[in-house]
Amino acid sequence: MFTGLITDVGELIGREDGRFAVRCGYDPDDIAPGASIACDGACLTVVTVRADGAGAAFTADVSNETLSKTTLGAWQVGRRINLERPLRAGEELGGHIVAGHVDGVARIADIRADGESRRMVIEVPPHLAPYVAPKGSVALDGTSLTVNEVSGARFGINLIPVTLTQTTWGRKKPGDEVNVEIDLLARYVARIMEFRG
Repeated sequence: MFTGLITDVGELIGREDGRFAVRCGYDPDDIAPGASIACDGACLTVVTVRADGAGAAFTADVSNETLSKTTLGAWQVGRRINLERPLRAGEELGGHIVAGHVDGVARIADIRADGESRRMVIEVPPHLAPYVAPKGSVALDGTSLTVNEVSGARFGINLIPVTLTQTTWGRKKPGDEVNVEIDLLARYVARIMEFRG
């Protein structure tokens, strides 16, 4: 489990035959093969890890399912990536509970300045729209965000300066695609309602 609070911004340094290599600032001695790292919200399993400068470089295998359901299929070497290590027992849950299971790909429809912050309009696939609620939570590219308002398949978010500077969000532009994970609670409530018919 994750919280949606990004702890590092990594860089894709290689991809070949479904294996991605990522450079990060994490301590290589603190990452073991088999560990999970959320990469732009997609939970990937570390295959190998080595020291790389002041940080580490790790590899992870990416399945065809992940490539087809997330933005990872379009990633090119040099891409900057939001990273998060899993939540450990006893740590503060500062964002919301994030599984690292991407539900689909959303698109940034609009960006405008709001003081030092930026307001963005996000458009999700129609089948995900019912799970997004005003003042609810959503994870976009692994970042825990609060939904401001909702209109059909579009919703608004506000990104504060610290989020813009300490994640990849400061580089985003209209038309960019992002990974979206709907709130776990919303998913289960909807499933229960299906059975109650």
